[in-house]
Amino acid sequence: MALNFNRVMVKDQVVDLKKGFLGNPISIHGVCFNGKKTGSRIGVQAVMQVGVESLEISKGLENLKGVLGFDVVTEVELREKGFLGLRKTKLVCTVGPACSSLDDLEKLALGGMNVARLNMCHNTREWHTDVIRKIKKLNEEKGYCVSLMIDTEGSQIHVVDHGSPSSVKAEEGSIWYFTTEKFEGSRPFTVQANYEGFSEGIKLGDEIVIDGGMATFEVIEMVGNDLRCKCTDPGLFLPRAKLSFWREGKLIGKNYELPTLSTKDWSDIEFGISEGVDFIAMSFVNDADAVTHLKNYISTKTPKSIKVLAKIESLESLHKLEEIVEASDGIMIARGDLGVEIPLEQIPTVQEKITYICRQLNKPVVVASQLLESMTEYPTPTRAEVADVSEAVRQYADALMLSGESAIGPFGQKALSVLRMTSSRMELWSREENKQNFLFQKNLGASLPDQIAEEICNSAAGMANNLGLDAIFVFTRHGQMASLISRNRPNPPIFAFTDDCSTRMALNLQWGVTPLLIDLSDDMEANTNEAIDLIKTKGLIKEGDTILVVSDIIPTSTTQTVYQSIQVKTIA
Repeated sequence: MALNFNRVMVKDQVVDLKKGFLGNPISIHGVCFNGKKTGSRIGVQAVMQVGVESLEISKGLENLKGVLGFDVVTEVELREKGFLGLRKTKLVCTVGPACSSLDDLEKLALGGMNVARLNMCHNTREWHTDVIRKIKKLNEEKGYCVSLMIDTEGSQIHVVDHGSPSSVKAEEGSIWYFTTEKFEGSRPFTVQANYEGFSEGIKLGDEIVIDGGMATFEVIEMVGNDLRCKCTDPGLFLPRAKLSFWREGKLIGKNYELPTLSTKDWSDIEFGISEGVDFIAMSFVNDADAVTHLKNYISTKTPKSIKVLAKIESLESLHKLEEIVEASDGIMIARGDLGVEIPLEQIPTVQEKITYICRQLNKPVVVASQLLESMTEYPTPTRAEVADVSEAVRQYADALMLSGESAIGPFGQKALSVLRMTSSRMELWSREENKQNFLFQKNLGASLPDQIAEEICNSAAGMANNLGLDAIFVFTRHGQMASLISRNRPNPPIFAFTDDCSTRMALNLQWGVTPLLIDLSDDMEANTNEAIDLIKTKGLIKEGDTILVVSDIIPTSTTQTVYQSIQVKTIA
């Protein structure tokens, strides 16, 4: 049943839809509301179909007719475990020397890697290019769907060289020389810092902390602009390690004197744009303006939608958290660096707060740093690390990230399998125990079309849970409605059908969303039937399965109307 109308009562006022509503033009199409009273006085039990005017129409891909872009890992998992068995928490792996071969990258992809992260602090431009080409080759030739992320170095004080191409052990009592002198090769017990003024303001007795606590040195002598230091807390000294300075138990905020993006960062960003990466993670973000500036810059350089993630790793970023989240396309909680700037005991509550705000504002959040730190050396994680991973999953983080565990550790594939098994088990437990972490719904939409889309997605997630449906199908060109449904963390998996490659790769970071590449038309029913038929041919959906279908497809007609709808279908 559908209801067509030109006028509607809203809060005792008659609104002429031909003239628009709240300053937004509205086209006259069918509207019905699934048995719920809305702000209007109309309640109709049927399929909801809302037509509102749109701003822009994206171009679809050609030659996709009759093709369904299922990635091979999801297809195998779906065949083995069924709809409700699909893992929803996404996995990010940092690619480094330990896993950069084509064979190792494929093993990580098979193991569930959704996003490959390249840390621009390490390795050469040629090395990064080679890794990017290999991952694209796996996607194109082997049927994987792995997105690419580069992580900027940021304006930070770090080690250029410490005498070894890999990690070295700093022994207690050993004497080390920290210098900005440029020299070729390596010198034992000599640390070359990248920032000329790294020692400014430093006094005898101050401490240099390596990578948030991997090792600690006490300054025992000033030698011009250089420092002679004694190791007081022994530990691992990794390549390109970050330096922080402490005095009497308090951080000396030297990094704040530096710009957010260095000259090298801008060069790396240009590289990422030219290579067509999907995400840029921005280090040491302290305000929203830096994020906005980078997003505007990217938009002038490429038509491709490259998402910008802000890394939360400083005390100042916490003070401006909500504005940074709103400005960004996602957040990475860099707990290692953050743990240097705030007391360690505050990290768990800060992580939960950031994760919750990201859900409220509908931005994907990645929990990073030291998830399975012991696996950089050992094949089995500590039980405390597994508990830490489980807690991030319980908080409904969109993604978990491996750093050194995969980049330089010998057990990267095992570490990935630990994340995969732990997240899958925790998701199952939450569903069985009905431990849904209900979200206070913050209204995000400013325009009427956005408000309608938001209400549809909130209702869709609730319907899917209440009716015990098997899956949610979303037909989308820009991914917004798939993201809004993901925000609600529904029990059934979300399959996002799109004809835009950038949208597909961006959705790879959204909780519970499996993005699929498919040809889309303006005909909602035709899109749905084609998708179902193609999945049937793979034997992944069976008679009696019930799915909820949502769409925000923009017809290419001259009227330029968005056709938003929600319906429930039982597979015949």
